[in-house]
Amino acid sequence: MKRMNSRLLMAFGAYAVLALLAYFTLDGKLRYAIMLLMGGLSVKTYIAHRAGW
Repeated sequence: MKRMNSRLLMAFGAYAVLALLAYFTLDGKLRYAIMLLMGGLSVKTYIAHRAGW
């Protein structure tokens, strides 16, 4: 279980880094689309973690 939690935190960290890079380098609708994508991937990752996949 410890390994799974560290993998989950690493995934969330990667999503956060990508979201920050997108926030500071993009503008307009593309920025919001990337933020929505990162949020969706985070939710999907969390659901998969809770399901035990």
